Amino acid sequence: MRALLPTDGEILFAPDGEIVDVAQASQKTLKQLRRHMQMIFQDPYSSLNPRMTVLDIIGEPLLVNGIISRHEREDRVRELLVQVGLKPEHLRRYPHAFSGGQRQRIGIARALALHPKLIVADEPVSSLDVSVQAQVLNLLQELQDSFKLTYLFVAHDLSVIRHISDRVAVMYAGQLVELTEVDRLFKAPKHPYTESLLSAVPILEPKRQSKRILLSGEVADPSNLPSGCVFHPRCSYAEAQCREEKPEFREIEVGHFVRCHFAESLELESFE
Repeated sequence: MRALLPTDGEILFAPDGEIVDVAQASQKTLKQLRRHMQMIFQDPYSSLNPRMTVLDIIGEPLLVNGIISRHEREDRVRELLVQVGLKPEHLRRYPHAFSGGQRQRIGIARALALHPKLIVADEPVSSLDVSVQAQVLNLLQELQDSFKLTYLFVAHDLSVIRHISDRVAVMYAGQLVELTEVDRLFKAPKHPYTESLLSAVPILEPKRQSKRILLSGEVADPSNLPSGCVFHPRCSYAEAQCREEKPEFREIEVGHFVRCHFAESLELESFE
């Protein structure tokens, strides 16, 4: 999203077919790109301006981009409210009049205002009650089908990830350690950190015993990473090579990438 200026790497985005490096884009190019990429924030209480009405909050992206008149903007906001499960009469209300789930719907409507190609959803349900989480996740899936959206969905809850994602990238200490399709990740994880994450997912079968993997030690400091594999101080499979040699992020099967020296030989629990 270029909310922060990256220090390294590429961010390749092709909203109109032409690939653009967002990390190096000029302010003029960035302004044009931002019509195609929007964000849903984690906290629905702090991400909405309490001094603005729903009309102003959702209509702001349209106003900033000078797309339509105020009358047309109001009609568009009414349409968006209905699409996210709210009522048109909510138009003149302020954020304090809504519940957490309703506020997040307002945030979703704001993200949809410009018909973006990509939406970055930063833990969009983590601050909501479980019953409301399900409603918002189902809404996001319905909107994805209707608007042909691509989501970059950030979450720590793997049960949520499994419900909404097609491909999953697992990160540890700022590094990608595994990337593959969601079904393959749950059926055949290839990185020990992924295995430990999967072991924390609750199992809703009383007769089935879950084998919880508790990691020792502390999470690695990204500003002072250990030598070799960043996960080796907490990994029960670690060997001398792991402490000395940094593993590459490599493709071990078609579409399945992992950062582990012994990914092919480890027999990890699937928790399927």
